[in-house]
Amino acid sequence: MLMTDPSDTRDTPPRPFSPLWIYLTGVVATGCAALLIAEIGLGAGVIAGLARTPLFWMLVVLVVLGELRPIVVSSSRLAGGTATSTLFTFAVLLYQGLAVAVLIHTTALIVSGLAHRRAWHRMLFNISQMTLASTSAAAVLAAFGHRPHPATPWVPEGTDIAAVAAAALAYFVVRGVLVCSAVALHERRPLWRVIRTTIGHQSLVYGALLGLAPLVVVVMNRSPALVPLFVAPLAAMYFTASLSVRRDHQAMHDGLTSLPNRKLLILRTEEAMAEARDDARVGLLLLDLDRFKEVNDTLGHPVGDRLLQIVAHRLTHSVRPGDVVARLGGDEFAVLLPTVRDSTAAREVAARLRAALTEPVRLEGMTFDLDASVGIALYPDHAPDFELLLQRSDVAMYFAKEGRSGVEVYLAEKDRNSPERLNLLGDLRRAVGDGELQLHYQPKVNLSSGRVEGVEALLRWWHRERGPVPPDDFIPLAEQSYLMRQITQYVIDAALEQVAAWWHSGLRVPVAVNVSARDLLDPTLPELLEAGLARLDLPPVAIRLEVTERILMTDQAYTADSVHALVELGVPLALDDFGTGYSSLVRLQRLPVCEVKIDGSFVQRLGKTADDERIVRSIVDLVRSLGLRSVAEGVESDEVAGYLREMGCDAGQGWWFAEPMPAGEMTTWLRARVDGHETTAPCLGPACRGTHEVTTL
Repeated sequence: MLMTDPSDTRDTPPRPFSPLWIYLTGVVATGCAALLIAEIGLGAGVIAGLARTPLFWMLVVLVVLGELRPIVVSSSRLAGGTATSTLFTFAVLLYQGLAVAVLIHTTALIVSGLAHRRAWHRMLFNISQMTLASTSAAAVLAAFGHRPHPATPWVPEGTDIAAVAAAALAYFVVRGVLVCSAVALHERRPLWRVIRTTIGHQSLVYGALLGLAPLVVVVMNRSPALVPLFVAPLAAMYFTASLSVRRDHQAMHDGLTSLPNRKLLILRTEEAMAEARDDARVGLLLLDLDRFKEVNDTLGHPVGDRLLQIVAHRLTHSVRPGDVVARLGGDEFAVLLPTVRDSTAAREVAARLRAALTEPVRLEGMTFDLDASVGIALYPDHAPDFELLLQRSDVAMYFAKEGRSGVEVYLAEKDRNSPERLNLLGDLRRAVGDGELQLHYQPKVNLSSGRVEGVEALLRWWHRERGPVPPDDFIPLAEQSYLMRQITQYVIDAALEQVAAWWHSGLRVPVAVNVSARDLLDPTLPELLEAGLARLDLPPVAIRLEVTERILMTDQAYTADSVHALVELGVPLALDDFGTGYSSLVRLQRLPVCEVKIDGSFVQRLGKTADDERIVRSIVDLVRSLGLRSVAEGVESDEVAGYLREMGCDAGQGWWFAEPMPAGEMTTWLRARVDGHETTAPCLGPACRGTHEVTTL
């Protein structure tokens, strides 16, 4: 039961006059006094005589080796390891007495401490708790009438089983209580919790080691040269336990940073929640690195991995003893605070973490300035279980990233993920598989000739209980979950099936599908389209992808392999809802788009405000100057269509031409206007106009 910890936070000296400092000071003072008394009683002459025997130095070597390589049977940070030196120390205590046993073990602990560069207070504590445990075992033996000494060695007989068992129990209990108390104070955990975590693993190993000690005594008495043979079973025990712990560690830790993974974080969080006191909180901090993707894209993944390892090291050494740092994946980390006073104290921890990360990092001859956004959620204030706690810390992190504040605590009034929305997400997950999602189609009409230039596929959801659900209610919800990719795949497959039916029946009308920026950058998108076009015997121009203006806000779109693959495939791209973002039209030259769709919010106000008219006219002129086509969305009157025609806008889309219709109605509408490849003027009468809200995917 050595004081070992993977993060080495116990090497930090305790704060003077803190409970841990007082405890360690008391144990060290008592243990050192017991050690001094034992050695004085032995005498310098006896020690010198022992030093001249081969057995003494053989035992010193075996005990040192046992301290250097403890047996670890659990990956729990509380359990630690059990040194195989216990076997030989207890055997010496039975054979030659307390003074010789603590002398050899103290020598081994000093060598081990220097080899592992342990702090002085840890070395003193380990020596003291070992001495006190050995002293208690010697006292039990004395109570049974046995006082071993180098001059009068004692070899247990069959009738001495009770004495040996009682001494071994005293050794185990005293050493276990002393170490568990120190760990409990250091980790700020209840003593019973530490004992419960460690007692099972430690008792098995201690039982085996202490149970073999009488056999070692018999061998020492009859043939000391055979004592090293006990190394073989100890080595087998060591390697078997190491293999088991290594597997356990791999299942519970991240391979790159060796930090706990999500699985272990769940266990630690649930343990902390179960132990939470009424006057304290459990805090979960979710941390996301800002601009980390730029490092990966610029210098490659090996440099990014090295940077993540540096971040893990800094976080681990910036938290309090007992806090848990975990890596959830990518550049996302979590920090569990098993006990925290309130949100203000949690903010202080978060600020310390961010301060540790902002120190510049130098890699590959370059200096990186890191920063992070941190979201905080507390149990039980914000969530009753781990999953909800993680979700709400994620929401808080989003607030911090969106507001560029660095650190945010979860606020229910700012959370868009209300219980109703979460229920809606569950219904949407079911709707994807149950066929409740359907595509409606709205035509795009040339403003000069009246030709139908294409149709846009719009997603609609008819909920079995709520009826029609507006796209504005479920599309943003899907974009924040893993369902978006599945929905996009459904929309593309359904649109391709429909355009194939039209195309092969003579209606050569292309269909436009809206995709998000994330979908556009997905490397599987070109493969999905190419496979669908080949399966349905369609040319690439039969389908068009529309992306929002937000894609211009990231430079990744201009270098993404998926975009280049779409260009090589021949699938046209269009920019949707233009005018609502903050990008420059000049950046359009860097994207392979063929047309720009002017957002309906500007189009619908034509003829009402001079500003909107100037905006639309400017967009039309600039788009034309770049050699692209302009399409106006939200055309709802003949007057607006006339304004757009006069400005030179190429095409329009909106209720004035036709409302979004199911595939069957759209087929009838197209048949009435398309004769082979020719089109007639669109119907502009009331029968062609609808009252439904138009919302794109």
